[in-house]
Amino acid sequence: MRRESTEGLRVCWVDTMRYTTPLSATQAKKWQALTETLGVEIYVTSFAPGLRPHRFTQHAHFILYPQLPVAVLRYLTLYTLAPLLTLWLVFTRNIDVLIAHDPNVGFAAGLTRRIAGLFGRSVALVVETRGDFEQNVFHQRRVTFKAIYRRLMRWTAQDALRQADALRAVSAETRDQLLRWQPDKPIMQFMSWTDAEAFIRAERPCLPSKSSEIVFAGTLVPGKGVHLLVEAFGRLAANFPQARLTLIGQPKRPDYLEELHVQIKRLGIDERMTFVGQVSQPELAAHMARGRVFVLPTYTEGLPKVVIEAQFTGTPVIATTVGGIPELIEDGITGWLIPPDDVEALAARLHDVFTAADMDAVGARGREFALQFFSPAVYVKNYGDLFLLAYNARHA
Repeated sequence: MRRESTEGLRVCWVDTMRYTTPLSATQAKKWQALTETLGVEIYVTSFAPGLRPHRFTQHAHFILYPQLPVAVLRYLTLYTLAPLLTLWLVFTRNIDVLIAHDPNVGFAAGLTRRIAGLFGRSVALVVETRGDFEQNVFHQRRVTFKAIYRRLMRWTAQDALRQADALRAVSAETRDQLLRWQPDKPIMQFMSWTDAEAFIRAERPCLPSKSSEIVFAGTLVPGKGVHLLVEAFGRLAANFPQARLTLIGQPKRPDYLEELHVQIKRLGIDERMTFVGQVSQPELAAHMARGRVFVLPTYTEGLPKVVIEAQFTGTPVIATTVGGIPELIEDGITGWLIPPDDVEALAARLHDVFTAADMDAVGARGREFALQFFSPAVYVKNYGDLFLLAYNARHA
């Protein structure tokens, strides 16, 4: 029977994020908006922030398994515990729709659906992707036995995408990637959640043109190009002694963090740089609002919400022409685009930013674009449409 409303639907996320109790303010807003606006009951299976499992309810019902310290053990946890938990939820909570965080996670969700089907229980499956699922992991960390790892990832992704009733992409590029793998599946495209209010309301201490701070936010890994930004800043520093660089985010690889410190010392810019760890959304918004420019020199992306978040604060953005970034920035109008892995282009653009006369206008146009591009209400509506798309496709 075809559904026209999400009211009463029961949805289970198969996720890989770490959830704390209580939820962060940003996460709480997201789950509250989805459950209350759409009238759905949501369950989330994912990781706890330590070695102990955890279960709690805050807008959604969270069932969290331990996060073991080694990546391969986390995958084993996911592929063994997630199917058991979600299968239990399917039969005890009558789950209607499974949402898999990415195609590799989708393999675990697909296993649940297969087993449930053997017992006559029909469950819809949505597989999402937020980036290049074929390459992202190799940019994030060093992988032993890369060829075997790649083969396993392709096999699990292919199985999940074949089983999916509907797919979700965050950008045109990720949509095209999904179409290459499964050209006949229905796809919806919309951006990931962000706490827009925190960034829109962030107070600027001064206009971008009056600031001397360059800001980066993201995981400190090679794939984000942090070393390129440090190198480019080193070239800028001699001509603009007032300039400072702030790096916000957690390192995932101690060896890469050490390499950054060696690079910073070699360039003699220790006193002009600040490392900031993981911060809340309001704290991130405050850092961004102090910036002259936000820089994301990444090698690969889906649709990075940090670009939109910086634009919300009125801070102009320099970012690479990868993933969905060109969908967010019109070069020279709402920000600036540079090629990936090009320190010369980045250094030249930073120099231009410290001499440009139209900095404030670029920031204002970027903010105007962001306000039109994302809203919490549209995000929630899109998810409601996605739930119905998958459910009706499964029960057609």
